[in-house]
Amino acid sequence: MDSTSEAKVSTCSSLASDLRGLGLAEDDAVMIHAAFGRVGPVIGGPDTLVDAVLDVVRGTGTLLSYQDWELSVDVWDGDGRIRDEFRDHVPPFDPRTARPARDHGIIAATVGTRQGARRSGNPGASVAALGARAEQFTADHPLDYGYGDDSPFARLVDAEGKVLMVGAPLDTMTLLHHAEHLADLPGKRRIEVEYPIATPRGVEWRVVEEFDTGNPVVAGPDEDYFGLIVADYLDTGAGRRGKVGMADSVLVDAPGMTAFAVAWLEERYGHRPRSSRRTR
Repeated sequence: MDSTSEAKVSTCSSLASDLRGLGLAEDDAVMIHAAFGRVGPVIGGPDTLVDAVLDVVRGTGTLLSYQDWELSVDVWDGDGRIRDEFRDHVPPFDPRTARPARDHGIIAATVGTRQGARRSGNPGASVAALGARAEQFTADHPLDYGYGDDSPFARLVDAEGKVLMVGAPLDTMTLLHHAEHLADLPGKRRIEVEYPIATPRGVEWRVVEEFDTGNPVVAGPDEDYFGLIVADYLDTGAGRRGKVGMADSVLVDAPGMTAFAVAWLEERYGHRPRSSRRTR
């Protein structure tokens, strides 16, 4: 028996209906994280989920996706500089052609390689966007502190956008790196990363400063603590849970999620007296 006969088969229209039921609406700006395999069988594959989101947010709506940059090999030394043996072989980052990191999944790759997609110019914090405000969200992405002020993440918050998790683990919500940037925390870890960047003047080598996004930004939290923050936020009654296809999914407001995460971090790891902090 065909395995699809035993599972819900989704179409563009059924996925769009699921997304509307979750709270996604026309004119929304939304950043998607997805584990597409959990959606179940979909006629048309991952492009159909992208089409469904774009159909729902039509008008001035925009779909965003965190991309990072696919190099396949860790080419950096312990100081964040490209190792001498790789230096002549690393292609320059060009937002017009760079592919998203494969571990971000097929939906990130689908958004990033769609005709008409706009890609921001920060290699490690790169965001791709489709829709009416794609250029507005991705233009002039700062190289230093690319999750901070005037980044696509900050612009998503300013636009009162949303974050959509379609089957994706809650600890993969990239917006929380923006909260880490904003939070007043002592001893935040900073790193430097060297990139070759394609420019109209040729390749420019640039050392980028950033808070450490590969580990908790301060000592103390578990590696998956983003998931704890999102779960605590949902426990307040904020956000929406539901199914998109067969995938357990979550939709949250970017401003509310960010403000909650900043407060959560500062309460546990900030400057307040230890006696005033709640324990989980």
